[in-house]
Amino acid sequence: MADQKPSRKKSALGRGLGALLEDSPAKNPKKDSLLDSSKTGIAEIPLENISVNPFQPRTHFDKESLEELAESIRIQGIIQPITVRKLDHDEYQLISGERRFQASKLAGLKGIPAYVRTANDQQMLEMALIENIQRENLNALEIAHSYQRLLSECNLKQEELGDRVGKNRSTVNNYLRLLKLPPTIQAAIKDQKLSMGHARALINVEEVQDQLAIFKKAIEEELSVRKVEALVKALSEPSPAKTTAPGLSPMQKYEIGKLQERLASHFGTKVNLKSNHKNKGEIKIPFNSSNDLNRILEILDLI
Repeated sequence: MADQKPSRKKSALGRGLGALLEDSPAKNPKKDSLLDSSKTGIAEIPLENISVNPFQPRTHFDKESLEELAESIRIQGIIQPITVRKLDHDEYQLISGERRFQASKLAGLKGIPAYVRTANDQQMLEMALIENIQRENLNALEIAHSYQRLLSECNLKQEELGDRVGKNRSTVNNYLRLLKLPPTIQAAIKDQKLSMGHARALINVEEVQDQLAIFKKAIEEELSVRKVEALVKALSEPSPAKTTAPGLSPMQKYEIGKLQERLASHFGTKVNLKSNHKNKGEIKIPFNSSNDLNRILEILDLI
């Protein structure tokens, strides 16, 4: 395999990952030929000498996707080397590239090309988190947890985090706000039953019960992001039902308002619908003349 040099070109990560990979101080100052070789190229390391990354931010790897990658490796080999750090003589720890590492095992490889770098635990955590955020197909919740770990465990500020991952502060903040959603909604995001667009709309709902109500409706009726946004917007807008239904939650008031609109459309006239928290209430259908009354009675199939 031809020697390759890690690019020093400034990417979307700023100097985040590049600086950590190139400038981090050695945990073990003892030099050896393999460590020196990483400065000029790639070393072939036995898979059995590499331990997994304890800071791996990704918690789930799709088995089918992993097998597909293994088959590709059997045919084409490793195209992109993994990155490791040296722990001791012939002992290495994965920094990034766990999918390639695991797929190589499935493919039956004995060794794998790798960049050897030096890093302490905090630097390794930052490298692993940033590399995964940039290269892996993480779900929105995994990205949110990775951002939170970068802030809390790597002592980064949101502005610094945005520079490292190539995102503006508002985007980073939107991901972080996902962690404030109820566990049920977070689980749906993790299982990819709810998109980032849906979740971003739900973030703006203040009451947890309203978040859960809209979430349940979105799942059951397979609502689009735009429809969920409309539900969220309706919670903050006044409607006839809001002034006639004391004691109800905003979501219940919204549902009553929508039902009132459907009844008005069905009867072709204004309909007043009232309900309380015990689901008791009344429906008033006004009429303007005897002909109008007969029309409504015909709709009700009473004449």
